[in-house]
Amino acid sequence: MELSVSILGIKEDLKEKINLLNKLKIDYLHLDIMDGKFVNNVNDNHDVLKDALLHNNKKIDMHLMVEDPIYYINKYKDLNPTYVTFHYEVGNISRIIKLLKDNNIGVGISVNPSTDILLLLPYLKDIDVVLVMTVNPGFGGQKFIDMSSKITELNDIREKNHYTFKIEVDGGINNKTIKKVKADIVAVGSYITKSSNYKERIDKLSE
Repeated sequence: MELSVSILGIKEDLKEKINLLNKLKIDYLHLDIMDGKFVNNVNDNHDVLKDALLHNNKKIDMHLMVEDPIYYINKYKDLNPTYVTFHYEVGNISRIIKLLKDNNIGVGISVNPSTDILLLLPYLKDIDVVLVMTVNPGFGGQKFIDMSSKITELNDIREKNHYTFKIEVDGGINNKTIKKVKADIVAVGSYITKSSNYKERIDKLSE
């Protein structure tokens, strides 16, 4: 299981905290971009992120919680993300997939807890990541919602059709709830970034 650390909860010393994460055993930095429309929260700080990521050596896993992914893809693509994930619920899916592929960015589609996985069937052969939300999107630190049945269903579809997309889980993950998910990538935020010892928390996730 790969670990993607969300930096959403880091409010001070962002560059220093990213430099610290770069020295630890993680696979991705998870960047949450929010427009205040698709979700109530706003997190749209391109210039701050670009400066903070200047010496970053981790892959970037970007999650767009926005109504207009095309605008934000064009705005943030210079951060060289490995994956950009947008929400199925915003529509215009084929066009967004094409834009990401044209820019050599891995394609991710996210689904809210209430969204049926079967709605993704027309797109699964063309994408790299399915992000299953285990909280309602918008704010960090929420209580975990068990989406085990959805993850199992998604894995069954993948195996049956020989698809290659990764399954990612995001929301409310800590050293206890991580045991309830069987995913390829797990995004963890406040459990790590609200602690005083990042390494200790990261180690606990793999126990």
